[in-house]
Amino acid sequence: MQLNGNKILITGGATGIGFALAERFLREDDNQVIVCGRRAEALADARRRLPALVTRVSDVSTAAAREELVRWLASEHPDTSVLVNNAGIQNWMTPSDDDFFARARQELAINVEAPLHLSELCLKQLRLRTIVNVTSGLAFVPFVKVPVYSATKAFLHSFTLALRELAKAADVEVVELIPPALNTDLGGKGLHDHAPPVSGFIDAVFEQLEAGKVTVTYAHTEGLSRAGEDVLAPAFERLNRGR
Repeated sequence: MQLNGNKILITGGATGIGFALAERFLREDDNQVIVCGRRAEALADARRRLPALVTRVSDVSTAAAREELVRWLASEHPDTSVLVNNAGIQNWMTPSDDDFFARARQELAINVEAPLHLSELCLKQLRLRTIVNVTSGLAFVPFVKVPVYSATKAFLHSFTLALRELAKAADVEVVELIPPALNTDLGGKGLHDHAPPVSGFIDAVFEQLEAGKVTVTYAHTEGLSRAGEDVLAPAFERLNRGR
């Protein structure tokens, strides 16, 4: 991936991995970064911390909002060259919960429908050079406390592999970032306080992107991304033991 001279849209870019990516891209030469999210206050805070950011309120869980976002990009930022599908939610739940299906549909809308739809819209309406999809180590070994989240990331991983081949005809590179659990508010405040900081992951991402890698891993996700059943089955048991 070309690391400079880009105009980059990062969905869910006001906090967590998205904000850390935005901050790092702005440190590279001649990049402009647009971040979108649902919460105006979070975007305003991101802009205070990084005044160079362009922010846009957009709820990518709905098709109408996704279409409006890309129309705005095509009008105001037609030179957008990189789409980072980062927005995601993680619900800790079980099918016995009263609101399980409603919350599952929300995860599917943001974690699956949004990256599919935005990839289509941006490929058709913008001159993209790169699509970056943020998946998860849980794409390979599901954590049963977040069953739908794990499944959505498995879907996005599979779609990314296919899209990488399909997008070659348009000369668009497709990159997958596969983070482990990191110290963010994904799933709720405090749930991942034990996890490694985002900064180490971001350093690894940019080292690997500079080296030309299109599958970017960190810590144990490197092994998971290449593993067979002999590794994945014991990993599933360890992750979910004593749940």
